[in-house]
Amino acid sequence: MSGKRGNGEGSIYPYKNGYAAYVWVTTPAGERKRKYVYGKTRPEVHEKWVKLHNEAKNGPMPTSSPTLAQYLAYWLRDVVQPDLKPKTAETYAMHVRLYISPGLGDRRLDKLTVRDVRTWVNKLLDECQCCAQGKDARRPGDDQRCCAVGECCEQVPSRRTVQDARAVLRSALTNAMREETITKNVAALVKVRSGRKRKRDPWSVEEARTFLEVARTAGDPLYPAYVLILVLGFRRGEVLGLNWKSVNLDVGEITVAHQLQRINRQLVHDETKTEASTATLPLPQICVTALQLRQKTQESAKQAAGELWAGSDFVFTTRYGTPIEPRNFNRSFADRSTRAGVRKIRLHDTRHTCGSLLAALDVHPRIAMQILRHSKIAVTMEVYTHIPSDATRKALRKLGKHLDGKDRK
Repeated sequence: MSGKRGNGEGSIYPYKNGYAAYVWVTTPAGERKRKYVYGKTRPEVHEKWVKLHNEAKNGPMPTSSPTLAQYLAYWLRDVVQPDLKPKTAETYAMHVRLYISPGLGDRRLDKLTVRDVRTWVNKLLDECQCCAQGKDARRPGDDQRCCAVGECCEQVPSRRTVQDARAVLRSALTNAMREETITKNVAALVKVRSGRKRKRDPWSVEEARTFLEVARTAGDPLYPAYVLILVLGFRRGEVLGLNWKSVNLDVGEITVAHQLQRINRQLVHDETKTEASTATLPLPQICVTALQLRQKTQESAKQAAGELWAGSDFVFTTRYGTPIEPRNFNRSFADRSTRAGVRKIRLHDTRHTCGSLLAALDVHPRIAMQILRHSKIAVTMEVYTHIPSDATRKALRKLGKHLDGKDRK
């Protein structure tokens, strides 16, 4: 290297078994500090020095870098938790804990490469998570049945799970770029091929009618909740988080504004996830009747509980007035499906049943979009592809009669 460097340009000098160099840079905090590069030969270090010198001219640079795991811990604590919904923050933390930190956490943030991320993605697609996370190994010795005893259960994550994990990493690195900690988002340069969409097979109107009739005849206290789910497309959290102050039976309206979820081992009553999910909906007569029934049932439970009544304003509660556990609601739905002799479907798939009912009733897609509270019409139109037969369409036009068991207009 020839020529003389000016003040602040740095220096190259022998260091241990090679050479080192530094450049004076301005940190994101506005301080002037040295940033070092190393190599085995002087030409190698000189090349790194020139690159570092040019990068220093473009803007602030950090002089030290945390590991990815350290940065993710900061990001979850100081960025994700304050800014995002609790359930979203919990989901991000889950992906970091189970997938990202175990695979990439020991890499230095500024040294993470596209190849690192690609190798991690490929490994994740093929790696048994029971083995990787020690799920079977954590069971008592007599209960171990697969990976811990040499019989791998091949519990590989779905392609959607891998996509989501990569998306969380990309989001974290985008924030690191915004904070000028790194200059490139390597996760954004790695793509994961989308898996095939799972084909939905929602209930027909006859199955929905059978389910509701059996629940009503059995005196199931959750019958009104099932009506809201099937007829108005309520989500589980929206049903369990519903307050009486959001119900106006005289006018025939109901407002969806809150949801109840278990997050980090606590029940959280919070606003719905998006503004599109918040809406005031008209109540069909079957819903009015069901909610009137719920009022009477809850009043009887309150009198029976006496001083033990919790005093909450939730529409759907336990016999003592406490909120219903979301998982218990799932179990009750599955048990009632079995007792009704209908196919078992996921609770969330009832929203697809609702969409099919609305489609077969010739409800305009824009109105159905409001009822289902979709943010995009394309999502509603996808639901509208589940069109029943002509015979079922005729039955659906008498929705009140089919679902309530009475002739209603």
